[in-house]
Amino acid sequence: MLIRMELAQVVGRNVRRLRAAAGISLADLAEAGDISKTTLHGIELGQANPTLSTLWALATALAVPLGELLDAGEPSVEVVRGADERPVVAGDAVTARLLHRIRLRGTVEVYDIEVAGGPQRSTAHLPGVQECLVLTGGRVSAGPEDAPVSLAGGDSIRFDASVPHVYSAESGTGRAVLLMLHPD
Repeated sequence: MLIRMELAQVVGRNVRRLRAAAGISLADLAEAGDISKTTLHGIELGQANPTLSTLWALATALAVPLGELLDAGEPSVEVVRGADERPVVAGDAVTARLLHRIRLRGTVEVYDIEVAGGPQRSTAHLPGVQECLVLTGGRVSAGPEDAPVSLAGGDSIRFDASVPHVYSAESGTGRAVLLMLHPD
């Protein structure tokens, strides 16, 4: 769970890391993002709470996706509960909550799935394949076969699908969006 201060620290570490990797000075990034050096310095120290517009400007100046600034790292199985605090940024009309970031070159398949009964066991997919399930309704147990997780509407899970995994409705029917991510 990331609270606002932890998010500021994550953003700060990421901006500082990406700026250094790109070989850009603080002054040059501030100019490219159209923000003051003082503001950028505060962001990098994790002491500022930048707006969505500021984060977009920095992401654009660094030539990275916005999620690259918000990402705290990738555990092998990541469960997000509907009520969990996750990195949230707000603009004038849009509020966005980052659920998962999945680094991949390859193909993404998006499925609308219904889970009724179960369990539906799946053998291991090819190395590097990941699955990301966003539950839109009902209750489902899903994930690696040796450690499935109980999910409710609004929850999501991302896991390595190169191990045996399982899907099972806990009661009635569950509905979800499934992303299957296949590397090149």
